[in-house]
Amino acid sequence: MPKNPLRTGLRVGSPPEPASIVIFGATGDLTSRKLVPALFSLAQDNRLPTSYNIVGYARRGWSHDEFRKNMLEGVAKYGRRQPDQPALWDGFARNLFYIPGEFDNPAAFNELDGFLTSGAIERDVPDNRVYYLAAPPQAYTQIISHLGDAAMAADGPSGWRRIVVEKPFGTDLDTAKLLNQTAHRSFVETQIYRIDHYLGKETVQNLLVLRFANTIFEPIWNRGYVDHVQISVAESVGVGNRVGFYDEAGVVRDVFQNHLLQILSLVAMEPPVAFEADAIRDEKVKTLRAIRPVTDIRHNTVRAQYAEGSVEGAIVPGYHAEPNVPVGSQTPTYAAIKWHIDNWRWEGVPFYTRSGKRMVTRASEVSIHFKRPPHLLFDLMDDEVLRSNVLAIRIQPDEGISLRTEAKLPGLNMVRRSVTMDFRYGSSFGVTDPPDAYERLLLDSMLGDATLFARSDEIERAWILVDPILQGWNSKRAPNLETYEAGTWGPNGADNLIERDGRHWRRL
Repeated sequence: MPKNPLRTGLRVGSPPEPASIVIFGATGDLTSRKLVPALFSLAQDNRLPTSYNIVGYARRGWSHDEFRKNMLEGVAKYGRRQPDQPALWDGFARNLFYIPGEFDNPAAFNELDGFLTSGAIERDVPDNRVYYLAAPPQAYTQIISHLGDAAMAADGPSGWRRIVVEKPFGTDLDTAKLLNQTAHRSFVETQIYRIDHYLGKETVQNLLVLRFANTIFEPIWNRGYVDHVQISVAESVGVGNRVGFYDEAGVVRDVFQNHLLQILSLVAMEPPVAFEADAIRDEKVKTLRAIRPVTDIRHNTVRAQYAEGSVEGAIVPGYHAEPNVPVGSQTPTYAAIKWHIDNWRWEGVPFYTRSGKRMVTRASEVSIHFKRPPHLLFDLMDDEVLRSNVLAIRIQPDEGISLRTEAKLPGLNMVRRSVTMDFRYGSSFGVTDPPDAYERLLLDSMLGDATLFARSDEIERAWILVDPILQGWNSKRAPNLETYEAGTWGPNGADNLIERDGRHWRRL
């Protein structure tokens, strides 16, 4: 097979320093579905340290072998790299260990500390550690506090310490501030890696390259040329086994406060002074500060729940019929919100965001809709509309970028049609199994690169934006809770939100 010329010159970076990856809550789904499969893939790609330990910590009384057995099942079921060669798995599994312990037991943390210290001494490597909070969010404060009390948090001569915090980062501004304060009592900000797996997706990262490595886009990436921006995160699945969390959180806490606002800030931010973590995050925070708080809740937001319908040919129940959903729950499973950014670049350009469960398909996309030409040279038919150019960045699935332009239809008459120039990661770069987002983010946490992780001021600023919406939805000002049939693109109110501005949602 001929070599793909687009992959010529690619180099694999140096592996991280020797380290122990400690997973708190290691018996949960996240560990077996995402974390250990991602670490196994990194190992097979030679991206893990030359010496490493992966240590699970949880309440369940597993042995090392039981932990390895359960992780093997998870990797076989969910992994990008399959453990189909016993020698490869055995080499990886030798680095898997398990320490049983309660999250509120200081003695168990001391036992964990001793295990990690002795392991580093035996391997004759620095005692570097990445702590990963895969435990329930209500346990975060206990775990962080015990790490600090046991002198397991501070960097020192023996090695560095980092902590990776899974979302949710609080449930509102007050709880987010409290979590940040708790973390800062044990760790300094540069040690804290707040993970949002969306930022590890290839196309999200490529937003920076698209904007700042191509001179054809940056000059028109502003109010002078852009009519509006759409950001959509559609899911075809329902709440599944997450009802306990989801009914408390709802779609805004689950998707908007983190994924959508993170993507919006990358789309809209100013050029950073350098491709460095703090420089990029500084610009993201500036953008979040420039977003106008939504005060007209009825006019600029839509909330809805899915009803019974058909998804991919199968009849699925409505939200109220899902197991364990409280009777009469008002939790929205869909939301659409219109934002404005009050700065020089984006003044007057609306950003339309939407996300929902049980929609037609699973798809996430950013689309930049440019203004129409100011003077039309070509006659239009009675029912013809001049369509604007659209730059679409597909985040998932089938990651890629497309640009819609106008072209003349072959023939004697001056007839125009929209055509699309399409770039797809898989076919262009010959990648059939791109790394999972967790692979990139776990590797970055070991390398000490915080570029794709959220900073405390980012988190708090996002809550400042969504808290008034959540409060408004719990007040007399709340818009009606609409319903939408499962397997559709959402409620009528979402169409009205954008169509009253003379625009339409892009079909995903």
